[in-house]
Amino acid sequence: MTTDTTSSSGASVRSTVHGYPRIGPDRELKRATEGYWAGKVSAQELDTVSADLRAAVLTQLRDAGVDDLPSNSFSLYDGVLDTAVLFDLVPSRFESPAAAGDREEFLRRYFALARGEQGTPPLEMTKWFDTNYHYLVPELSPKVRPRLVGDKPVAEFREALEAGHRTRPVLVGPLTFLLLAKTAEEAPEGWQPLELLDQLVDAYAQLLGDLAAAGATEVQLDEPILATDEGRARLSELERAYARLGGLKERPSLLVSSYFGSVGADALRVLKASPVEAVGLDLVTDDEGVDDLVKVSGLGSTRLVAGVVDGRNIWRTDVPATLATLGTLLGLTDELTVSTSCSLLHVPVDLDAETEIDPKLRGALAFAKQKAGETALLGRALSQGGDAEQAGSGAEIPSFTDTRVRARLEALGPDATRRPEDRDASSPNTLTTTTIGSFPQTPELRKARAAHRRSELPTDEYNALLRKEIDRVIALQEDIGLDVLVHGEPERNDMVQYFAEQLEGYATTQHGWVQSYGSRCVRPPILFGDVSRPEPMTVDWITYAQSRTDKPVKGMLTGPVTMLAWSFVRTDQPLGETARQVGLALRDEVADLERAGIRHIQVDEAALRELLPLREEQRQAYLDWAVESFRLATSGVAPSTTIHTHMCYSEFGTVVGGIEALDADVTSVEAARSRMELVQDLGERGYRRSIGPGVYDIHSPRVPSADEVEASLRLAVEHIDAGHLWVNPDCGLKTRGYAEVEESLRNMVEAARRVRADLS
Repeated sequence: MTTDTTSSSGASVRSTVHGYPRIGPDRELKRATEGYWAGKVSAQELDTVSADLRAAVLTQLRDAGVDDLPSNSFSLYDGVLDTAVLFDLVPSRFESPAAAGDREEFLRRYFALARGEQGTPPLEMTKWFDTNYHYLVPELSPKVRPRLVGDKPVAEFREALEAGHRTRPVLVGPLTFLLLAKTAEEAPEGWQPLELLDQLVDAYAQLLGDLAAAGATEVQLDEPILATDEGRARLSELERAYARLGGLKERPSLLVSSYFGSVGADALRVLKASPVEAVGLDLVTDDEGVDDLVKVSGLGSTRLVAGVVDGRNIWRTDVPATLATLGTLLGLTDELTVSTSCSLLHVPVDLDAETEIDPKLRGALAFAKQKAGETALLGRALSQGGDAEQAGSGAEIPSFTDTRVRARLEALGPDATRRPEDRDASSPNTLTTTTIGSFPQTPELRKARAAHRRSELPTDEYNALLRKEIDRVIALQEDIGLDVLVHGEPERNDMVQYFAEQLEGYATTQHGWVQSYGSRCVRPPILFGDVSRPEPMTVDWITYAQSRTDKPVKGMLTGPVTMLAWSFVRTDQPLGETARQVGLALRDEVADLERAGIRHIQVDEAALRELLPLREEQRQAYLDWAVESFRLATSGVAPSTTIHTHMCYSEFGTVVGGIEALDADVTSVEAARSRMELVQDLGERGYRRSIGPGVYDIHSPRVPSADEVEASLRLAVEHIDAGHLWVNPDCGLKTRGYAEVEESLRNMVEAARRVRADLS
C-alpha cells in the first residue's frame, strides 16, 4: 500500500478517482450481459466476467499510482437501480429481488426492473444530470419502507480486500437518491419521496456499520444533487442526514462528494460543520468552487478531495496550471486528496487502443487510464515538490480555423433563423403514424459494415446490400400501414458518429466506447476544429427510399445540440459558437434534401434537455444558443416542408419553453415510461405545433398490446387536439429485433385506427 505523503506546506496529500468505467476495455460486460439476456451465458459466467473486470480496474489503478481506490462503482446495469434494490425500494408491480431464492432468480427480477417483462413496464429511465448516461428512476410512496436487504457494497469490498486492496466503497448519497426519485402513482397527493429521508438514513447507518465491521476505513457518499438548485434548497435535510450518519459510533470515515458543478458556499458551510471527515468538490466544471472555499475560509481539519482532473472530457490536463490551483488549495485545508472531477465512467477506457488518430490530436488526449495516471502524477508532484515541467504539461487542442465558415456565419442576417408563422406544413392524417427513424440493425448488417470498414467488402456490394435493406424497410412499413415512412438508417453506425465521420472538424475513435445505459455503449466523436460539410451526407439514401414508395419518407439528421452533447468538444471557444458552426453545416444538408423533393425532414435534438445547466441562472443563455443553432439548421426551407425533431429520455418539464422556441412543426418525445407527463405540460401551455408522444417503450423487449397503446393515445388526446397528435414509438428501433418491431408497430397502427375511428 502507498503511504501518506506530505507537501512542502505540511499538508497531507494523496490521490484518488471517483469511479472508473465498468464496461471493460473491449466491452466485455456488454457481451456478457446481453449473452445472459439471450440465454447463452449463465448467471455464474456473468458474475465471473464482472469479478474479473472489477479486479482488473483495481490493478490498473494501483499500477497507475493512485493511492485510494474506489469500490462498488461497478454495476450490472445502473448504480441508482442498485441502490433501490439494496434498500428494497421496489414498486409493487415487481417481484422484489431481495426475496429471490437464488442468483438466477435475483438477476431475473433485477433486470425486470430495468427492462420490463411482458405485462410489466420497467422503471422510467432518464439522464444522469447533464450527461448522456441514463439512470433508472426509483418510484417511491409511503407504502415502501427503506430497509437494508442486500450486501453488494460489503461483498465487493471484501472481494477487493482478499485481492490485497483496501478500497473506499462508493454509494449514491441518501439526499441525491430521494431527490432523483419520482412519486409513485399510488402515493397521496402532495407526498414527496424526501419524506422517507430519516428512514433511509437509518438504513444507510446499518450499511455503514456492516462496512466498518468488514474493515472499511472510509466510505464515499455521492451527493451531486448539491450542484443543482433543488439540492441547494435542501440544506436542512443535508445537515440532518449527515449529523445522523456522522454521529454513529461504529462507522468508517465519511467522504461526501459532489460533482457536475459547484455546491455553493452555504452547502460548504453545512458540510464543514458536520461530523464528516472529507468533502469532494468538482473544481473543473465551473469557476465557483475555489471561490466558495475562500468564502468559507477553507475546510480546516476537513479533508478536501479536489476534483481537478476532468472526468467528462478527453483533453489532457494542463499540469502546470492545475498544480498552481492545487497550491492555492493547500492553504485552505489541512489534508488534500487530488482527484478527478467526477467518475471516469463518462470517458473511454484507454487511449493506448487508438492507433489511427492523427498523432498531433492524439497527443492532446487522455482517456480513463491516462486520467488516473494524471491524477497520481499531480499528487506526487504536489507532495514531493517536483516542478511542473518534470511532471508534464497539457497539450494544446490542435484545432483549425476555417475562414470560410466564420465568414458565412458573420454574413447571416436575422432572417436566417426565422420561419413563417403561417405555414402549410400539415399532417397526412389525424393521428398520423410514423417511427422515429432507425429500424433494427441486424447481425448481418453489422457484419457487412465491419467487413466494408476493413476493405473486405467492396463498396458497390455494400451499397447494394444497404439498398436491399431499405427496400425491406419500406415494404414492411407500407404493409403495416404507417403514414409517414423512414428509410431505416441501415448505413448508419450511430446517430452522431455517422455525421461526424463526414464533417470537417471532427475525428472518430476505434475503441472509444462509453456506457450510455445498461449494455448500450456509444463512441463519442471528437470535435476539435471548425465544422463544415464537404458534400451531402444523406441525400442519396433518402431519395432512394422515396423512389420506392408513394408515401412520404422523412429525411433524418442529428441536430447541432446533440452533435455537441454526444461528442467530446473543443474547449477553446464557447459552446454556442461551435453549435452555430454545426447548425450551418446541417442547414446545407436540409437544403439539399428539400431540393431533392423530401418534404418531411427530421432534425433530432435528443440532448436538448441533457445539456441544460443544472442552475436556473445559467439556463436562458444556454437555451438562447441551443435554439438559435437548431433554427439556423432548419429555417431555410419552404413553408410546405415539415420540420420534425425528436427528444428522448429526459425530464422535459423545465425546457417546455425551449421546445416551443425551436418552432419545429412536429416534435416527437419519450412519453411511454413517464406516462404522458410532457404531453400534459404542453397541453396546459397551449402548445401550437404538433407533438408525437412515444406510445410505447423501445428500450424494453416487451411487445405492447394494441389495448395498451390505445390507452396511452386516449390519455394524450385528453391534453392535445388529435389534429396535432402524431403516433410513434418513443425512440429509434435500432436495438430491437424485427419480430418484436413488426408486432409492436402493427399494434400501434391498430390502436391509432381505433382512436381515430372514435374521433371521426
